[in-house]
Order: sequence, then C-alpha cells, then structure tokens
Amino acid sequence: MHLNIRKFGIGILCLLGIMSSCKQKGTGKTVGFDVSTMDTTVSPCDDFDQFANGGWKKNTKIPSTEASWGAFEILNKENESKQKGIIQEVLNGSHKKGSNGQLISDFYKSYMDTVTIEKLGTSSIQPYFDKIDKATNFDDLLYINGTLPNMDNFFNYYVEADLKDTKVNQFYIVQSGLVMGDREYYLSNASDMVSIRTKYMNFLKNMHVLIGQTPEQSTVSANTIFALEKKIAEIHLAKEEMRDPVKTYNKKSYAELKALATNINFDKFFEGLGKKPTEVSIDNVEIITKTNALIKTVPLADWKAYLKWQLLTNMAPYLNKSLEKERFAFFGTVMNGIAEQKPRDERGLRNVNRSLGEPFGKLFVEKYFSETSKKKIGEMIENLRSVYKERVQQLDWMTDSTKMAAVKKLDAFTYKIGYPNKWKDYSKLEISADKLFDNVIAINRYETKLMLDKLGKPVDKDDWLMTPQLVNAYYNPTNNEVVFPAGILQPPFYNPDADDAINYGGIMAVIGHEFTHGFDDQGSQFAPDGTLNDWWTAEDKAKFAEKTNKLVAHYNKFEVLPGLFCNGEFTQGENIADQGGVILAYYALLKSLEGKPEPKPIDGYTYKQRFFLGWAQVWRDLSTDESLKSLVATNPHAPAKARINATLSNLKEFHDAWGCTSGKMCTPEAERALVW
Repeated sequence: MHLNIRKFGIGILCLLGIMSSCKQKGTGKTVGFDVSTMDTTVSPCDDFDQFANGGWKKNTKIPSTEASWGAFEILNKENESKQKGIIQEVLNGSHKKGSNGQLISDFYKSYMDTVTIEKLGTSSIQPYFDKIDKATNFDDLLYINGTLPNMDNFFNYYVEADLKDTKVNQFYIVQSGLVMGDREYYLSNASDMVSIRTKYMNFLKNMHVLIGQTPEQSTVSANTIFALEKKIAEIHLAKEEMRDPVKTYNKKSYAELKALATNINFDKFFEGLGKKPTEVSIDNVEIITKTNALIKTVPLADWKAYLKWQLLTNMAPYLNKSLEKERFAFFGTVMNGIAEQKPRDERGLRNVNRSLGEPFGKLFVEKYFSETSKKKIGEMIENLRSVYKERVQQLDWMTDSTKMAAVKKLDAFTYKIGYPNKWKDYSKLEISADKLFDNVIAINRYETKLMLDKLGKPVDKDDWLMTPQLVNAYYNPTNNEVVFPAGILQPPFYNPDADDAINYGGIMAVIGHEFTHGFDDQGSQFAPDGTLNDWWTAEDKAKFAEKTNKLVAHYNKFEVLPGLFCNGEFTQGENIADQGGVILAYYALLKSLEGKPEPKPIDGYTYKQRFFLGWAQVWRDLSTDESLKSLVATNPHAPAKARINATLSNLKEFHDAWGCTSGKMCTPEAERALVW
C-alpha cells in the first residue's frame, strides 16, 4: 500500500564480484547468478537462504556506516556513485536562478559548508524556539505548529485522493507525535524496549544540555517530554489495527471536526497552515478526542517543551556537529546498530535525494535510464497480468461473481515505469549556498504548499509518490496502479543480459508482488476504480480470511533472533504479496517458454531452480540485531531471511524444483498457506 512506501531489500549480483565470473563461458551472456555466493554444504530443503547466499554472507561484512547490507544497499551505493558524478557536473556548471542545477548545487554547497554551520550553531532554530516560548495559550501553539514543517507533532497530515471518491483530493489527519515511532517503545515491558527507553531518556537529556540547559534542567525537560509522549502513545492505535483502511477512514466535515475537539482551535492551526479544508478524514478519531482532553490536564509549558523537542529532533541534522552526532548516536547506533556515520559528502548526497529528490531524479534519468528497459518492463507486466487472470479464474475458493470483479480490477490496472510524465515545478523555490537550516525549512514549506494546492482540485493521476532514482516500487490502491522507478530496474532486479529465469525470479516476482497488493488484506478492500468499496461476498471473505490466517500463523513461527519472532499479523500484506509475486512470476516464466525448447541448465542448475535462486539473491541480506529488532517492531515487511525461507517453504513449485520431500523448507501440506 502506498501509504507505507515499501523498501525492497535486495541481494547483490555482479557488483561485488569480478565481472568475468558472472559470464556464461563462451557466450558473452551474463548468467546473472554467481555460484560462488552459495553454500552447497547446506541442503536447499533445510535452509534455502543459507544454500543460495551462505558464501556471500561468509565473505561479507556489514559496513560500519550501515544497519544492514544487501543488494538494496549495494545497488543504492552504485547509484550514488553515478549521482556523485552528476553533483560534480552541477557544481562545475553555471545555472540560472530557480533551475534544477542552481537548486541542487546551492543546497549541496550549504550542506558541505561546515564552517558556516558551526558558526551559526543553534542560532537558526532559536527564533522558532522563541515563538513557541512566547505562546500564551494552546491556540498560539496550534498556529505555530501550522507554520512549521509537517513533522510528527500533535498529529500529522497529508493530501491525497479521497478513498471513497478517488477523483477528488482529501485532507487526511493521521496519528503521530512519537519520536521513537511506535507506541511499543513507550509502553512495552519487554527488556529490549525498557533498555531503549533508558537510552532515549539519556538522549533527551544530552540534547537539551547541548542547546544550553543545565544537567538539572535537562532532567526536568526529559521527564516532562517523555511523560507527554507516553500519554500520546497510549491513545495510538496499534500498528496491526492501522492496517485496516475501513477502520482508519473516518470522514468528517470541518464543522464535525471542530465539534469533536472544542479545546483544539483548528481555525488557528489551518490559519498557520495557510489552507483550510472543507472535509477531513481521520485515521484514529481518539487522537483528536483524547488530545482534546489532554489539553486541559497537561500544562502549557509541557506542550511547549514537547513541540520544541519535535522541532529539535527533526532539524538536528542541519544544525551543528554536536547535535547531529548526538542524534545519530541514538537513532543510528541505539536503534539500528550502526557504528559510525557516513562521510559528510555521502550524507550531503543523500540529503539532496531526500530534499530535492525529483529535480535530482530528472538529471539522473536523463543520464542513466534506458528507454529499452521501459519498453521491456511494460511487456513483462502485460505477461504477468495475463497469468494473474488465469490464476484467478482457476481458484477453487473464490466465487464466480468475485472472480469477475477481480478480473475487472486486473483489467483496470495501470502502471508507471522509470520516471514521471511531467515534472513538478520548483523554479520559485529559494535556496541559498550558505543557509542549510533555512534551506531545509524552505523546501519543507514548498513541498507542503504543493501538497495543499491539491485541495479543491481533481486528482492528478500522473503524480508520483517516489522519486525516479529510488531502488524501490509501490502499489497505489486509489489509482489501482503499480509504479517502478528507474532506480530499481537494474541488477539483480532486472538484468537485460541475464537469462530469463533470473529476471523472472527478480523483477517479475517484484512486479507480481505489487500486483497482488491490489488483493491483499488491504488492497482487496479497494474496487477497480480505486475507491474503498466492499466488492467481496461474505463467502469469499471467510475463505480469504481462512487462508490469510494460516499465513499469519506460518510467519508467527519464524524466529528472527533468539526469542524474537515475526509479527505475522502486521506483515501479512507484504507476505501475501511476496508469495503471490513468486507464484505469478514462476508461471509467467513457464508461459514464456511455451512452444520453445527447455532451457539448458546453467552451472548445473535447471531454469526452475535458477528462478528460485534469482528470488533468493534479491533478498540476500545481513542486518545488525538492533535493526532487526526495529524492523520487527515498526516495519510491515518481514525480515529478509523470512522473505526467502518462509515464502518458499509453502510452495510445491519450490519443493518440486529442488526435489524436497523433507526438511525445514517443507511445510506440511495441511499447514501450507497458499492464497494465490
């Protein structure tokens, strides 16, 4: 679902090895899978991840600047090497004010100008603190909040298609306000969570000392802020509940919104924001009603401390070195196990991608994206659509009427490949070469204005929710579309010189993954036109739930670390999509070979076996224990090893390809959870 933009962790192909080792002897054809990355001492029927990737894992270490290391990170690193060349060209050029070159060049210069950054210290953020301190009531804070960048304070918001009428844009209010991200970090009694809370309190204290408070004052601030965050955490819906789009779509008129919370002066908030909607949708109504009650019981001084803390933690990377370092120590090291920060120039490049992603992406695709790849991926998507229709029509658990509706939804599917058909206009954005903090604020406000300008206008179906250079993809239910940025259309996802089995196990399975999001526990609630609409019969729902419940139970048994298991309920949408993607891609491969001679084995492995090797290398990964714990707590995707082993252990096609009749990869037939 596009509201939780997904990260594809992917495994390395030729990027780490000697290129000649990836060639098929005598043909010049890229094999696409390097057998030296395998561990053939392990049976594929016992641990397919170790069998396919064990050699790579043995010879690979997680860099000290990373929380995890797999082909996602490696391909991203490869893309960044190309982007460094673009940055250098931009820096050496002469640019008209407001052009992409000027914006990118001056933003990057401002990030790299550490002399000015250190000289300014915290002076850039102080005027915002002063405004907060001068507030005489909660109304004043609401107005100030509206003028700030869209951060996780009080509540968050965005503008996108109305789930009930996808032709018009809707203002959404979403639960937010927790610096650590998930309510369990504040409420759970698990030892890991208690330990992180202790370190969070130290982080709170240290950051307040760095902005001038005494140790005694910082202790008071830390206790005050944490107490308020904990109260906010208590009114958050659990992440599992947030997966239900029906439960989290609560449309209200503006008058109804105001009536829900008489202590929250929404007029002041939207005055600060500069735009007032006529209607809103609220994902968690209690965030509004119970915050309304908190306003009367929590002192104004506590809200001020909390709002300043939200601003400080968001903006610390753009202030002096000591604040940035302290922030990294908590979010990087404590939360994700990263030993050290990336070099300044790499952080600068990533901030260009984060802050000016679309203008920078335009330069990237002009230089590096192949239109041939775009055409080929389009053909593969159509091939997959055809297979999916066949699969739906053969299902023994879906009624005929729902099959017809499902086929209609598949027919209505659209897709975007590579980059947007039209680019956003940033020409009026003001960026200076020596004002990093101000630049970040200006970009946030500019993006917020672009978003708010959608209100009262029809939905633009050409909009992208990702930048084209990202190694990623997504399904957007309100557009009923799959989107594949240029960044992902490279090895190991897609290698135009590799054999078909590897590509079908890679990019085709990813395409299938996105297709099936239209029919997972969330996507199945959206009709062909993208509206939130119940189009399943009660019988279908019951059978679908029976299958997905088995899948939830299957993943709940997967042990990520000793005593830490997958959350099958929270990850079920991604697990359904992984399984569906593999199945669809497998049969699309078979379909592509109809009437043709069976491909000969390569390196001793049949094309069916190589298909599954292709899938395994896509999810090849090493992660720190801290990042795995964080992923299980906050991410709707299962860890990489589960995406390989838990997914494939359910599939007869995998068992047949590898001759598995027993072993840990052989889930008993009665327990197999097969949805598509």
